[in-house]
Amino acid sequence: MPNVYDFTAQSLTGEEVPLQRFEKQVLLIVNTASACGFTPQYKGLQELHADLSPRGFAVLGFPCNQFGAQEPGDAKQIADFCEIKYAVTFPMFAKVDVNGSNAHPLYEYLKREKSGLLGASIKWNFTKFLIDRSGKVVARHAPTARPEGLKKDIEALL
Repeated sequence: MPNVYDFTAQSLTGEEVPLQRFEKQVLLIVNTASACGFTPQYKGLQELHADLSPRGFAVLGFPCNQFGAQEPGDAKQIADFCEIKYAVTFPMFAKVDVNGSNAHPLYEYLKREKSGLLGASIKWNFTKFLIDRSGKVVARHAPTARPEGLKKDIEALL
């Protein structure tokens, strides 16, 4: 049975990263954007990552430009924005599509495993998927779900 660790994604620096690198960790996979009303969630995501990573947790950020063209930058611009504005240290990946015929295979898998309130499609930036240590998708959270509000759910999996 497939799980999150079966996928590979390109980092912002162009490295092919097997997600197996995060095996046995609890993950929060988030489609991000630099010019979105939810962009300040980077702060909460970074705090979760910093607080819980010693216990086997990681946030994985996947920039996406499919919603309101709110992630127009290239990889360097995205990396600079995340570092300068929010001091992001969690892994950030190359810009991906999360819906449509060019959707990244990881996102096709995530959507199949956990549909949202209005179906499988991702509705906006900062949709969050919570993954347990075995690579199973255990929850999907709407963009409006604040990262700090997910801490108890994450800790329960740690």
